[in-house]
Amino acid sequence: MSASAPQLHAVVADDFEAVNQLIIRECSSQVPLVEKIAHHIIDSGGKRLRPLLVLLVSRALNYGGDKHLLLAALIEFMHTSTLLHDDVVDESSLRRGKPTANSQWSNQSCVLVGDFLYSRSFEMMVRIGSMEIMEILAKVTCVLAEGEVMQLTNVRNPKISEQQYLQVIHAKTAKLFEGATQTAAVLAQASEEQQLAMRDYGKNLGMAFQLIDDLLDYEGDAATMGKNVGDDLAEGKPTLPLIYAMQQGSEAEAKLIRKAIRKGGLEYLEPVMSIVQRTGALDYTREQAAACSEAAKRNLELLPDSDYRSTLYLLTDLALGRKN
Repeated sequence: MSASAPQLHAVVADDFEAVNQLIIRECSSQVPLVEKIAHHIIDSGGKRLRPLLVLLVSRALNYGGDKHLLLAALIEFMHTSTLLHDDVVDESSLRRGKPTANSQWSNQSCVLVGDFLYSRSFEMMVRIGSMEIMEILAKVTCVLAEGEVMQLTNVRNPKISEQQYLQVIHAKTAKLFEGATQTAAVLAQASEEQQLAMRDYGKNLGMAFQLIDDLLDYEGDAATMGKNVGDDLAEGKPTLPLIYAMQQGSEAEAKLIRKAIRKGGLEYLEPVMSIVQRTGALDYTREQAAACSEAAKRNLELLPDSDYRSTLYLLTDLALGRKN
């Protein structure tokens, strides 16, 4: 069963609206271009899963204050800043079916606005007043940056192993999920066991999301995905479908994929997609995502029964069933 976005947001609808309003207020700047670019990407139709996780986990652990709203908003700012930087690094022209900020404004402007959003997120963090939360999220920002650098150094490198790939997607994607769920548990003053379980829930959910994202690059369509099919191959990114296809295919097929990764572009997209399909690489990638999703479900067992926990459970289904 997969869940729709309205289902997932319904249980924290009032909190979610409050977070949206807070995000808008915190985007304010004396520099008009900062606000313009920030609003462009924040309003571009994302699911806001990371702030949703903060709201659900904190409520599932019976948090009764209002600082979870601030935490949710600053997590979204951290995420948004990484998107601005990623699109510049990847030279992307499309995100969620819309032109990227860097395709409308300069790369320099987008990098600097990304820096502004990062800085604003730390400003908000100080207002929460928890040294433990600051420590966790400071570490998260370092790991995110390391993940992006690792991915960059692996571009056009067909020799990357599956283990190295998993390390990259944990750092660049799952770590922020992990930070969102762990800090929500810290804010709620949950037991250490629950805090660790929520950290692992975020990690496993984030891994599942990224694995499916990499699968969709060879299985989806541009209209549904909001990005171009084959973008990863065009950028020379060796993701799990390609790594597995090289392992399982013939020497000639592996050689073709290695050549496609080294060259980048879409010249070999059709034969590569054919090899990926034939070797079962997409099924294997989905199986790995399903294993992460099941692990995330087990992490929820330490939470008391509630609608919030049920929605966190549904999110694991969304990770597997999504098309964009």
